[in-house]
Amino acid sequence: MSDDPFTADDGQILSWDRRTDNDDASGPVGVGPSRLGKMRIGGTMRTEISFSPAFAMATVHLDQGEAVKAEAGAMMAMSPSIEMKTSTQGGMLKGLRRSVLGGESFFMNTFTASGPDAHIVVAPALPGDIITWPLTGNTVFLQSGSYLASPESIEIDSKWGGAKTFFSKEGLFMLKCSGVGDLVVSSYGAVQSIDLAAGQSYTVDTGHMVGWDEGVRYEVVKAGNWKSTVLGGEGLVVKLTGPGRVYIQTRSPENFIDWLVPKLPTQRS
Repeated sequence: MSDDPFTADDGQILSWDRRTDNDDASGPVGVGPSRLGKMRIGGTMRTEISFSPAFAMATVHLDQGEAVKAEAGAMMAMSPSIEMKTSTQGGMLKGLRRSVLGGESFFMNTFTASGPDAHIVVAPALPGDIITWPLTGNTVFLQSGSYLASPESIEIDSKWGGAKTFFSKEGLFMLKCSGVGDLVVSSYGAVQSIDLAAGQSYTVDTGHMVGWDEGVRYEVVKAGNWKSTVLGGEGLVVKLTGPGRVYIQTRSPENFIDWLVPKLPTQRS
């Protein structure tokens, strides 16, 4: 039985008991079995990914003084020895550029452990999986919405995918992630990794992109001609050329919105 207080987002609470049993002594109260176990995320920081592949969450364990950055709204719960600070991460202009061009929130939260055995639980807005992407001083690009959390040793910035994609509803907006440590990355649906050899090409719908290595060349084009784009239901695609790793997701947020909006009730005059 645990007597330690625990903080959770009010939207994530279903019910509670006066007495809370800790089923897993190595993890936070109420966290079920982990699929991947504990892994390094930068320094001595560790992360556990639970409830994959459909409704994954990540529990980041921090030693005293360690910190992790997370997308605004990603915090699901945290231990009492976690202190949260909100900032624009790099200044007003960089935060604005990340928000407008990268599709991420203008503000990011930094969670710092003020005591031992601290942890924070993060989860994406949409159902799906979570992975960690190790960086060793290299750079990767993430599709907007796929960034979840990272250590302070990784810098998060935005890079514009081009004017042509900016004005499309399926525009390819990217976050540039550089440094050392493990990125915590989310997907809508399941996530698949594809390793491209030098010169090998692969085409992916923009809505199904998660991220790719800096060495992968990309080009955003129409899927066929304008007739097939309009009548065939396909929009923009990304032509990727190796070498490097690519991550894709099995569901598209844009396709879900297109399916949902016609079914929403309309206001009658």
